[in-house]
Amino acid sequence: MSDLEIDIKKTDIILAGLNHKTAPIELRERIAFSQEDILRALDVLGNQPAINEITVISTCNRVEALMVVQDKVEAVENVKQFSSELKNVPVSIFDESFYVHIGDEAVRHIFRVASSLDSMMIGEPQILGQVKAAYLTSTQKKTSGVILNRLMHRAFFVAKRIRTETGIGDHAVSISYAAIELCKKIFGSLTDKKALLAGAGEMAELAVEHLIRNKAGDIIVANRTFERGLELAGRFNGYAIKFDEITEYLKTVDIVISSTGAQNFIITRDQVKSVMRIRKNRPLFFIDIAVPRDIDPEINRLNNAYVYDIDNLQDVISENIEDRNRESVKGDRIVDEAVINFRKWCESLKAVPTIVALRKKFDAIAEAEIKKTFKSLNKLSADEKNAINIMINSLINKILHDPTIFLKRNGFMGDSAKYIDITKKLFNLN
Repeated sequence: MSDLEIDIKKTDIILAGLNHKTAPIELRERIAFSQEDILRALDVLGNQPAINEITVISTCNRVEALMVVQDKVEAVENVKQFSSELKNVPVSIFDESFYVHIGDEAVRHIFRVASSLDSMMIGEPQILGQVKAAYLTSTQKKTSGVILNRLMHRAFFVAKRIRTETGIGDHAVSISYAAIELCKKIFGSLTDKKALLAGAGEMAELAVEHLIRNKAGDIIVANRTFERGLELAGRFNGYAIKFDEITEYLKTVDIVISSTGAQNFIITRDQVKSVMRIRKNRPLFFIDIAVPRDIDPEINRLNNAYVYDIDNLQDVISENIEDRNRESVKGDRIVDEAVINFRKWCESLKAVPTIVALRKKFDAIAEAEIKKTFKSLNKLSADEKNAINIMINSLINKILHDPTIFLKRNGFMGDSAKYIDITKKLFNLN
């Protein structure tokens, strides 16, 4: 079936998953999808009969499947069972945290996610890039089609408009910013405090910028790709170490901020326990902004060792979040407008099969009549026949132009079904 022949009456847009509002980090890290997991999900779920199109988004705060489906119940069950088997987590463990949005609510949700209105830190800029990356993966795997393509591009447009027309990004609020604010609450001042960053991605870069702004001391970067660690450290006058040197540097640093993509703990209780005596029990603070978590929470059981994870950061921001929340009201108005416009576009698709059938009927009639004409005019040259074919095709286009526009646009008024039915009867399209 071609894109133009999609019968939207038989499909639904749904979004299913869990996020920081419904699931604690202990659950989110068990369900979190790596890039390899996402590719596997698109391969498996994209071939399920109930699912026509699918994009999978997995960040530190959410795992969501955005789909165009033939059967809502079966599609949601497919997602749950796949997640359960892939991550070896019984459905019963995450079922209560799992939400399903249908139709307008699914569209509204993805618009809010892309615009960071649904983020833990409202207005944080990273989420749009993550959503774009998820969509790119689905296009490369050919699991997105006419509806998701349109929906995702509208989501990107809405996100840009909200960023431009509201003050949602005016105040410095991000997970990295919150991590540094937490450090300030702990120490009072970060002046000359030594910081070790595990990971050299975007969140680490933001954390370094905030550390420098707060006059922190030495900044040490540990990254699995040493070259990337050198690059980040060099830009900020810090220095890079290898991952297997982390334990040694735990003896001297004050703060460890971790944001790697590791699937297991990179710093364990035993590692920290081995250095605390050398530190003479001087406090050591870990801020873990990775999902799955990088830092073993059992470290909290050691004297003068403190671990804060991403969920602890929600309590850090107050005034700036309030400012952004006020701006988010404007953002939600833009989202609501975009949801209505997207629904109108979807409604217009209902007329497409009838328009296609109408065109096919006109083409068939014209082809039959042209054959009769050519038989009676057997002296026509190839160029003359081609000219007649072009003229007939142009004539059909002009005749069908107004009915096509009418059928598409009347869906906006809620009368599409009536006019589609009349058109079918008038031209005997059934």
